Amino acid sequence: METKKMRETRVVQTDQVLINDLNNYHSLFGGVLMKKMDGCATLSARRHSRIKECVTASTDSVHFIAPVRQSDSVCIESFVTYTGTSSMEIFCKVTAEDLETGERRFAATAFFTFVAIGPDKKPVQVPKVEPESDEEQYLYETSSERVKIRDMKRQQNKEVISRVSLDKPWD
Repeated sequence: METKKMRETRVVQTDQVLINDLNNYHSLFGGVLMKKMDGCATLSARRHSRIKECVTASTDSVHFIAPVRQSDSVCIESFVTYTGTSSMEIFCKVTAEDLETGERRFAATAFFTFVAIGPDKKPVQVPKVEPESDEEQYLYETSSERVKIRDMKRQQNKEVISRVSLDKPWD
């Protein structure tokens, strides 16, 4: 299976911020932004794997850095930064731009993990990824530490699930 350049997986989506997407602090709802990030990351996963079905396996901490206001545009950039056998780590970088002043600022970052799923609903192999720029190289080189942390958190979550109830809380 051939190796792909990270830039080949890059997706950039820019949107205006609409009034219905604002919370009571007049900034973009975090959940609305997360939905936009997940959609952008899905396209990067599909672009990389060329598989119809790529599912979100996990989202590392979403770091909300600065609020996104109604006077802003919101730009989400995503690309694959690491691959396992069937999994892909995708970095999402969110930039807010004040459309009146042109000032740009980081609004959020997150790493998503996607798995490519074949027609039989089982994971399928994905190509490796190759960094080129300094930014890409940094994200690629630091991916092994994030993978270790994800594995540890997955184990912790299994422990939590084994100790909590499925009973209806209203009974």
